[in-house]
Amino acid sequence: MSRTIVNFWLDALLLLIFVSLVWVNLIVRFVFPPALQSTGWTLWGLGYEQWINAQFALTSAMAGAVLLHVMLHWSWIWGVAASRLPRSDSKKARADEGTRTLWGVGLLIVVLHVLGIGMALAALFIQKPTM
Repeated sequence: MSRTIVNFWLDALLLLIFVSLVWVNLIVRFVFPPALQSTGWTLWGLGYEQWINAQFALTSAMAGAVLLHVMLHWSWIWGVAASRLPRSDSKKARADEGTRTLWGVGLLIVVLHVLGIGMALAALFIQKPTM
């Protein structure tokens, strides 16, 4: 299968996931009553909690598909970024594939750490309701 066909089907999948995610978000936000009042309400046999689970599943699928999309276009992203950075030596053409991969993995590690720190801070500062 050619790279063009893979990119086409990945982009089609991204579009499908995105539209589904927007649709589920609209249902959760505008069709169901607020979360605390949604007990017992169902839409097509699914309650509020199941719709929230679908929302999370679609968000996770979207994140995975976007990550794959960025990985498939990493050489292009690297080329655009490198062409915008000032170079000290004009003979430095392009970084080799290993260097580009290390930068990509490093960036992914930084993003995951930022998300993890955000989750840790949320867990530390959440407050129980007072009764």
